[in-house]
Amino acid sequence: MSASASGPRAVDHLVLPTAGLDLARQRLTELGFTVASDARHPFGTENACVYLADKTYLEPLAVADAGECAAAAKAGNMFVARDQAFRFRRGAEGFSGIALASNDAEEDDRAFREAGLSGGPMLTFSRPVKMPDGASLTASFLLAFAADLRSPDFTFFTCERKNPLPADRSALEAHRNGASGLSELLFSEPGPADFRDFLTSIVSGKPVDGGEGALSVEAANVRLTVLDPEAMEECLGLRTSTHSRGLRGQAVVFRTRDLDAAHRVLSASAVAFTARHNRLIVPPAPGQGAVFVFEDMS
Repeated sequence: MSASASGPRAVDHLVLPTAGLDLARQRLTELGFTVASDARHPFGTENACVYLADKTYLEPLAVADAGECAAAAKAGNMFVARDQAFRFRRGAEGFSGIALASNDAEEDDRAFREAGLSGGPMLTFSRPVKMPDGASLTASFLLAFAADLRSPDFTFFTCERKNPLPADRSALEAHRNGASGLSELLFSEPGPADFRDFLTSIVSGKPVDGGEGALSVEAANVRLTVLDPEAMEECLGLRTSTHSRGLRGQAVVFRTRDLDAAHRVLSASAVAFTARHNRLIVPPAPGQGAVFVFEDMS
């Protein structure tokens, strides 16, 4: 697939599996995030989202009812099936997927199938959402999945909102750590260039020269970067756990208006972190399945 006339796709949200929402809420609150109320999907999973001012968000995802999840996966629900596969291979904590914003998920599905990139049948569902003022709304979604069989531990899908939520989420978008949006998403893979065609097709973006051991693709709002183990260690100052093949989500980089505020919040919560190149780097922990990086955007 080539880039669309409207340009690259935008990242909508990130899927972050967790062993439980209470655990994720505690950890994300310690990191200085405002966490929305728990919300239940109609197929056995649940989330407690973190909304950012750039209109992206994090979706910590837990299993609420294992039986419902198993039945949904057996019936062809790819969202649940890929979550179950990730937990089986990688454990209950991690960074397993990216949802890209879409105005026409059915067209996305057709394009993915024609390009040989389909990740399975589409999914449509609705769920209740509780707003900060106590109001209860219904959100409806249509998802189209893409897949690269060489990369079983990461899922891409487009997300069309059939019943959009109110645009004003200011109460949920204010975070004590100063985070205002997503800047970059980091993946590990020993041969980054091997996934150039796949990523540029899915994102409809242009690759950027990232130097030796690196590949970057520009989405409309976020940079996606694939690094080999040596480049990842140089970037983060951390050694990642995998040298096997396939894309694996490793780190989320946040735009931060006030890095001092993030420093104060992390220190007050006794969260381990490293200061490096105008960034605060927080290693993964229970409830936070990826490296979190707070980047000074001043």
